[in-house]
Amino acid sequence: MPQLPAPDYPSEVRARLEEDARAVIARYPGSRSALLPLLHLVQAEEGHVTRTGMAFCAELLGLTTAEVNAVATFYTMYRRAPSGDYQVGVCTNTLCAVMGGDAIFDELREHLGVGNGETTEDGKVTLEHIECNAACDFAPVVMVNWEFFDNQTPESAKHLVDDLRAGRPVEPTRGAPLCTYKETARILAGFPDQRPGAVEASGGAGAASLVGLRLAKGEYSQPHVVHPRGENAPEDREPAGTPADQPPAGHPSSHDAPQETSASDPANPAGPTAEEGE
Repeated sequence: MPQLPAPDYPSEVRARLEEDARAVIARYPGSRSALLPLLHLVQAEEGHVTRTGMAFCAELLGLTTAEVNAVATFYTMYRRAPSGDYQVGVCTNTLCAVMGGDAIFDELREHLGVGNGETTEDGKVTLEHIECNAACDFAPVVMVNWEFFDNQTPESAKHLVDDLRAGRPVEPTRGAPLCTYKETARILAGFPDQRPGAVEASGGAGAASLVGLRLAKGEYSQPHVVHPRGENAPEDREPAGTPADQPPAGHPSSHDAPQETSASDPANPAGPTAEEGE
């Protein structure tokens, strides 16, 4: 059935949000570019993006509600239904999954009594599985309101959600101190984090994440795993294993060996044929 137009915000709420929204819009040469932070702003008001919030964004940016809805439903960081104070996301992408992410997610579902995307009865925790968070060297990773909790186990993850529900202090492994989901949404809208020490807190990639960069910069003296094309292994290098394990001279890896293609094999050309059977 068609829905009635979304109700407006109460006058005092609208006045406050409009003031903040105008400040956000002023940052961009084209007002349409402010849509993503404005969606975070209205999410900070109610904890999720409501029809009222989308109508507000559309009005201020001169868009249709359909255009706003298309964006709000595309990005998973925008919630479309009421959710908890703490979004607990368990990475179940490849590496985290094999390192225990799947087990953590299953244990938390049973422990909390909720399914994916559902919220506990006390309104404290919403559980979800999430995609890669680019923290594979700390796998398995759990995030709470987009802050990292690294090297988790089923038991440590259960202690984590128990502390969140009980209101006990919880410290991320790295990054800024934890805050509620609404507070996080306002920060993502582009407003400064006023909490003491929050801005100074930081957390970077782990050592394993930086190895490739350091190799590329020549900061490591260890030999490369694969020799540069056309070079043989230095004589003083320790053998990788038995002679059968070592690549043949001139072709350090199978990726360097020439491969037959349709262009190099006229007897077997590729492409569509003119008639069936040709």
